[in-house]
Amino acid sequence: KMAAPMELFCWSGGWGLPSVDLDSLAVLTYARFTGAPLKVHKISNPWRSPSGTLPALRTSHGEVISVPHKIITHLRKEKYNADYDLSARQGADTLAFMSLLEEKLLPVLVHTFWIDTKNYVEVTRKWYAEAMPFPLNFFLPGRMQRQYMERLELLSGEHMPEDEEELEKELYREARECLTLLSQRLGSQKFFFGDAPASLDAFVFSYLALLLQAKLPSGKLQAHLRGLHNLCAYCTHILSLYFPWDGAEVPPPRQTPAGPETEEEPYRRRNQILSVLAGLAAMVGYALLSGIVSIQRATPARAPGTRALGMAEEDEEE
Repeated sequence: KMAAPMELFCWSGGWGLPSVDLDSLAVLTYARFTGAPLKVHKISNPWRSPSGTLPALRTSHGEVISVPHKIITHLRKEKYNADYDLSARQGADTLAFMSLLEEKLLPVLVHTFWIDTKNYVEVTRKWYAEAMPFPLNFFLPGRMQRQYMERLELLSGEHMPEDEEELEKELYREARECLTLLSQRLGSQKFFFGDAPASLDAFVFSYLALLLQAKLPSGKLQAHLRGLHNLCAYCTHILSLYFPWDGAEVPPPRQTPAGPETEEEPYRRRNQILSVLAGLAAMVGYALLSGIVSIQRATPARAPGTRALGMAEEDEEE
């Protein structure tokens, strides 16, 4: 009996990228670099993932892995290793640069897409709200934003200045230094360690491509990146070489999935029912807590309640 294929569940594409999510993009890129034979499910509903989060890998033995670094470790065990030819020195450099990305660039990426109000409303929330099925699009982007705020606090740790303006200034200064350092390290090479891509390239590309491709109304760091021409050319090169078809993707929204997804039918039905119930509960709870709806009579009139829920939806949308 043949082993089942490995399946990768990740966020859909948009902004000219194969995925709009940093972690999904890094895993997808690594898989393309190594030629790992994955059955890819690009979805916009994390509840349809076997782990309830994205990205997630279902191995050929049915195990589910949902942390990007662990997914890449598993692919390495399966002999899909982008770092196979690296020297010990290059391996050490990879670890050093990965730490640098996480410490200096990740906080600003989180801030740019999820904390900066203008970017969040006009770009991030807009994409997720359009891509997600009803009723998830009413409450899930807001929940994701809160999770990213917590993540930023953890990343900044004790060094986090009290004043928000001061924090922003410090974050962006360090991120600009990090981008300049990456540009100097890459030089005129195709990839960070020569002519073949390694795991470091998968992560650097996912950070840079998101920042480069999104049409951000508030793009302080984006402007700095666009001035580093070798990094821009590097992203374009990887996109055209490894994602020649995916680059043109637009937010995929609310369509009935076809093809590989049909085998997930039992899960899909279950998750649709769960998402409708959760959405209704969230909207009713919001209406009750905010005082838009109050239970006063034994037989409340139908129209006001319906209208109140409609208002609650509008508030969420705005």
